[in-house]
Amino acid sequence: MCLGEVVSEVNVTKLDVCNVSMVDYRARSLSKALQTGHLAVLHLDNTQLSGTPLFSLVGALKSNRALLELHLSNNMLNSYQDAMQLGDLLRYNRTLQTLELSDNAIADAGLEELCEGLRLQTGGLKALLLRNNHITSDGMLHLAKALPVLKALEVLDMGDNSLGNSGLQTLKEALMANRSLLHFGVACTHITCEGAVAIAEYLAESPQIRRLDLRGNEVRVGGLMALSLALRINLSLATLDLDSTPKHEQVSPCKGRTLRFY
Repeated sequence: MCLGEVVSEVNVTKLDVCNVSMVDYRARSLSKALQTGHLAVLHLDNTQLSGTPLFSLVGALKSNRALLELHLSNNMLNSYQDAMQLGDLLRYNRTLQTLELSDNAIADAGLEELCEGLRLQTGGLKALLLRNNHITSDGMLHLAKALPVLKALEVLDMGDNSLGNSGLQTLKEALMANRSLLHFGVACTHITCEGAVAIAEYLAESPQIRRLDLRGNEVRVGGLMALSLALRINLSLATLDLDSTPKHEQVSPCKGRTLRFY
């Protein structure tokens, strides 16, 4: 029985075909099955999906109303044709809740395509994971346009990208305007105290953020003090993930909050 027949005839709701080449007939077979199947979770990590296979997959998913999670990490997805296809997916599919795109090459140009699709989402997507995608501070201009209008997005992971302090400054006002984000990941994004201050200003204004990941950044005393002050105002944050720092640089956490040091 081929892959497509398994999906369509066995009523599979979760499928993991990671590390299996999805070129040629496998991609076409799966795409055809997705048009009528009941699959809710699909893992296609490291499956050589870039190009024609992704085109076939997106074509099927534009009208799919069953799939809730799509995991496409480590597929060498590029910032041109692949990102355009993913942008189209977000334009037409309003039921997909999780899109995992980490460890690809979406870059700033590709993020622009994704954000164009995101801005048309009135519901649906709740988690967007973009770790390690060669995205820089320039890409934050596109994300800043999308964040204020997103009503459903709860998890945004931008870790392992070169956002820098300027990227966080660009995002700050958009983050403040957003009223859905619960988990924001910016681990290993080249942030220093200046970026931490921007995050602290956002925390002071956010009524809903629950978890913030700042690990792997050069946040020292000034940034930690700003975050500590923001936590006195913020009533929603439950967990703040930080790297372990020398004792003389640590700031005591506010009562009732969890500050995790690694």
